Amino acid sequence: MTRFVILCVSAFTLVATVQAFAEEPASNRYTMEKTDNGFVRLDTRTGEMSICTEQAGQLVCRLAADERRAFEDTLSELSARVENLESRLDALVPPEDSMGTEIPDEEELDRALGAMEKMMRRFFGMVEELQKDFDGKPGVPPEPLPDRT
Repeated sequence: MTRFVILCVSAFTLVATVQAFAEEPASNRYTMEKTDNGFVRLDTRTGEMSICTEQAGQLVCRLAADERRAFEDTLSELSARVENLESRLDALVPPEDSMGTEIPDEEELDRALGAMEKMMRRFFGMVEELQKDFDGKPGVPPEPLPDRT
């Protein structure tokens, strides 16, 4: 159940992020500056810079070396955090196949039904005692008990 909630929250966050990116026109997101070897592309949203060169009639952009290293460091850090969170979650939530999927035997059912019967008898006993207390008050005529079938 907890994994399901985490998955739903993650999916919702992802959808909201995609919608936010879709609402902003791509033409306003990037700026290009000409250099001696090609172009430098700046992502105005993230600040990420890419080096772009023309190859076979297409513009090919790659992350700058410093940014690539920062990207990989961030990716490694996030991967470690995800693994840590997953291990903590696994410690809290037992695997689904160990969550009592066995069918109880006849003895267990009898014991459970006996406990329920005992509880119900005690409950109705308390109700009867309360009814007697209310029926015995002076000035209040006793109400007839309904037929029980």
